[in-house]
Amino acid sequence: MGRGGGVTASLDGPVSRYVNRRFSVPIAQVLAHTPATPNQVSVAAFAMALGALWLLAIGRNIEAGVLVQASSIVDGVDGDLARAKAMATKFGGIFDAVLDRFADAAIAGGMAWYALEHEDWPAPLVAGFSAMVGFILVSYSRARLETMAGKDATSELLGLASRDVRLLLLAAGAVAGQCWWALVVVGGLSYATVAWRLLRFRQAA
Repeated sequence: MGRGGGVTASLDGPVSRYVNRRFSVPIAQVLAHTPATPNQVSVAAFAMALGALWLLAIGRNIEAGVLVQASSIVDGVDGDLARAKAMATKFGGIFDAVLDRFADAAIAGGMAWYALEHEDWPAPLVAGFSAMVGFILVSYSRARLETMAGKDATSELLGLASRDVRLLLLAAGAVAGQCWWALVVVGGLSYATVAWRLLRFRQAA
């Protein structure tokens, strides 16, 4: 996820740490020499998610999948840029997080719409809605854990459905033309992650 508020890379998921940052860090280094701000980069990542929604709505699933993963990479640029320019703020972190939730909803909605129009699986809109709720619960549980246990403890409880992992799986599902299955799998991983966090936190507490 983006780190507009200056969150350290220790809270990156595995895809961000080993894949996305290979691109986001160099991009941020280039943008550091321009007037671009971290909040503008956050808006750009959100706009790319909206672009993926539009592409899915018109049946361009491969391009949409590529754009979903590209938005995930750009979403990591804001935090790198904030650190490079010493522009990390609490507002930036909240602004980025809010846009991320809208972006998640746009991507899930677009994939549900694609599944409804182009795939032959039951209740695609229900699958999309359920996955969307799961995404929100993952983000909410992480925020609550950070508040109650601190970021160090939270870094050990990212689970299997951190945002970077979700977006990569959704991107792969879109490219393969299997949006329904991607929503079901990623939604299931999201609920499993929330349950695992609750169990681990209960044991620790």
